[in-house]
Amino acid sequence: MRRAGLEALDRAIVGVLQERGDVPNVELARAVGLSPAATLRRVARLRADGVITGVHARVDPEQVGVALQAFVLVVLDEHDEESAARFARAVALMPQVVRADAVSGAEDVLLHVAAAGTAELQEVLRALPRIGARRATTLLRLGSVKDPGPLPLPVPLRD
Repeated sequence: MRRAGLEALDRAIVGVLQERGDVPNVELARAVGLSPAATLRRVARLRADGVITGVHARVDPEQVGVALQAFVLVVLDEHDEESAARFARAVALMPQVVRADAVSGAEDVLLHVAAAGTAELQEVLRALPRIGARRATTLLRLGSVKDPGPLPLPVPLRD
C-alpha cells in the first residue's frame, strides 16, 4: 500500500531502523516513545505496507574477498520490453552483480559488480554481450567518498 507520507512515529521508527536494523524492540520502543507492543504493531504494519523491505548487514568487501568493485554502464542491443526483461533475468543470476538499475541518459542500465579479482570481473564483462548488451563502459571503484546512508524521510506539511 502506498502512502503519501509517514506519520511522525512511523518516521521515527524507520529512522532508527535505518541506522540500526538489529535494535531490539524494547530499545526501539524506548527510542520512539511507544510501548513495545505498539512499536511491534507499527513495525509489522510498516513491513506489510512495503515501507520496510528487509533488514541487512553491511559487510566489508575486503573481509569477504570481493574488494574489486566496478560500476558498469550498459547500452542494450534492443530496447523492447522482452529484451530488457531477458537482460534483467540474466543479470539476476550473476552473483557478482550486486545491484542493477535502469537509468536515463545515453546508457540503459547501471550495474554494481563485486568481484574477487580482475579475472572474475572479466567473466562478467564477457557475459554481457551474450545477454543483450551492445556496449559496456566499466568504472573501477577506487574508494568511498560517502558510504551509503539512510534515506531522507521528508516531513509532510501536516501529520
